Amino acid sequence: MKIDLHSHTRHSDGLLTPKELLQRAELRGVDVLAITDHDTVAAIPEARQYLAEHGTGLQLIAGVELSTSWQSFEIHVVGLNIDPDCAVLQGRLQQQLQKRTERVAAIAERLSRRCKLPDIYPGVESMANGAALTRAHVARYLVQQGMVEHMGKAFDKYLGRGKPGYVPPSWVELAEAIGWIQQAGGQAVLAHPLKYKLSGKWLRRLVVDFAAAGGDGMEVVSPQQTPQQRAELWALCQQYGLLASVGSDFHQPTPWNELGKNLYLTEEMIPVWANWPLAGQQTLPL
Repeated sequence: MKIDLHSHTRHSDGLLTPKELLQRAELRGVDVLAITDHDTVAAIPEARQYLAEHGTGLQLIAGVELSTSWQSFEIHVVGLNIDPDCAVLQGRLQQQLQKRTERVAAIAERLSRRCKLPDIYPGVESMANGAALTRAHVARYLVQQGMVEHMGKAFDKYLGRGKPGYVPPSWVELAEAIGWIQQAGGQAVLAHPLKYKLSGKWLRRLVVDFAAAGGDGMEVVSPQQTPQQRAELWALCQQYGLLASVGSDFHQPTPWNELGKNLYLTEEMIPVWANWPLAGQQTLPL
């Protein structure tokens, strides 16, 4: 069984529509897919409608990826099996979306003032077409307008930490975000822990605080991780009582990342989905 619990659509910074994402998941043989857009659940109704109309066997998990603040770091927490119709969660996500809009507007202002670029905010907003705004949208727009050669260059020159267009985020605190997810009926999973480039000491501190705040699991498997990295992350899960999750963090097809690619748990790992219902089965197989 192929399971991928971290993916994005055009409703945040992915490039595919919910329909296109689901079709690609089916093509790649994914059996269980979580859509986890940044601070929005707007894709979930569209995805559910597509699956209902086409009678596919793909199991959809309603999810979200919350941007949070911890010790001055931006940490992402994936919520799985949330109730996307939860009114309280919807209100909280609106707060996050407003912060995203304000941040991108501030980035545009800094780029104009410090780098003498034209005002890019209207163009970025138009290109995003109602999606949850991210720095990726800014980077794509800069590429589209020929201001940089590629998205990596946009971050290296303008948008990365310490660069002239960087605006520190003001996200919800890590522990509070975990509460938001669980109050909406979901499980809180620490997303891609190696992407934060923390030292071993700081990564352990993050896992300790995440577990102490009631977090449920951690992504121990991503497409580009080594077996040793997976084993080390699972050891942290065991030490602090977290379950194992898997996710490609898929945004678009690339040579190095794909839905469901290399997402497998070893036998000793206890999955976050151990007690989930699935298509007539009481639980998913371990």
